[in-house]
Amino acid sequence: MTQLLRVQNFVVSSDGVAAGENQSLEQPFGDGVSPQRLFAWAGATASWPNRTDPGGSRGLDDYFTRDFTQNIGAEIMGRNKFGPQRGPWTDHEWQGWWGDEPPFHTPVFVLTHHERPSITLGETTFHFVGGEPAAVLDQAREAAQGKDVRLGGGVTTIREFLDADLVDTLHVAVSPIEVGSGLKLWESPDELLDRFHCDVVPSSSGVTHHLFWRR
Repeated sequence: MTQLLRVQNFVVSSDGVAAGENQSLEQPFGDGVSPQRLFAWAGATASWPNRTDPGGSRGLDDYFTRDFTQNIGAEIMGRNKFGPQRGPWTDHEWQGWWGDEPPFHTPVFVLTHHERPSITLGETTFHFVGGEPAAVLDQAREAAQGKDVRLGGGVTTIREFLDADLVDTLHVAVSPIEVGSGLKLWESPDELLDRFHCDVVPSSSGVTHHLFWRR
């Protein structure tokens, strides 16, 4: 069975911005980017994992929220998604944004040029790895034990794997907000149409879901 490399539930603004500059502890998504606004569609669903009250919406948005972990055996993420430190690791007490029970429940491969011992929190083990995208993907596929690998972001990491022609499917949720400046996944989704088929499906929440798969 083919193991896919999948981008899932990656959210950008209507002008293609997924993160701002100057990421920090106080601003995990950088200047001018509100994760509450970007992810409002998912947070409103019945399947949102951080929901503390009953209810929530059903339908298309809920389907994508619920499908996030389906058949995923490992994740690859960029160092900026793991945390705001740059350069050599000076604070080994920092173990990610997610506390003692990260939501991944799989091996996670964090791309970095600086070595650091692996960390296990609950059912998630973070491995800090370097190398070319294809080599990292080989490690993740072995760890996934036959399941698919999710490419978690951020923007720079997704673009790197797209440029290496390693991504099999993408689900990008375009939020109806405009940010203006920041790190962009694209100027237009049409940029990917030379390599991918695409279906565009609007949701009642105002989000538009773009589904790409290899030609």
